[in-house]
Amino acid sequence: MATSYKLTRLKAGRDYITDNFQTPLSLADMAQQAYLSPYHFLRVFKHTYGETPNEFLIRLRVEQAKKMLITENYSISEVCEHVGYTSLGSFSSLFLKQTGMAPTLYRRKLWALSAEPFCFPARAIPACYAFHFLGK
Repeated sequence: MATSYKLTRLKAGRDYITDNFQTPLSLADMAQQAYLSPYHFLRVFKHTYGETPNEFLIRLRVEQAKKMLITENYSISEVCEHVGYTSLGSFSSLFLKQTGMAPTLYRRKLWALSAEPFCFPARAIPACYAFHFLGK
């Protein structure tokens, strides 16, 4: 799968995941965008990008959730729904696995850095400091 034509098809599948991460996606949906069989898409995606399509999808969703938890005043359940999860438990456990802390603790730690109550820290805290504080 080294030809540019095949890489272009694989990139189409990855772009589809990026553009639709808020919706329920199956491996078949992703592979269809690349015009590959689901299992071939899975193998080639992992070989090319170093992570499975599902791992990529989870990472995208968690990154978006991190942004929303810092900059928006949505409840954890609302953030969960906005990033494409239907189960709060699944979202929380995946978030914990990816970041090392629960969504509520993540939000609480960053908001504690702000001098104003309920002031969204993204407006008050440089991202480099927030990442340093969180150990990222």
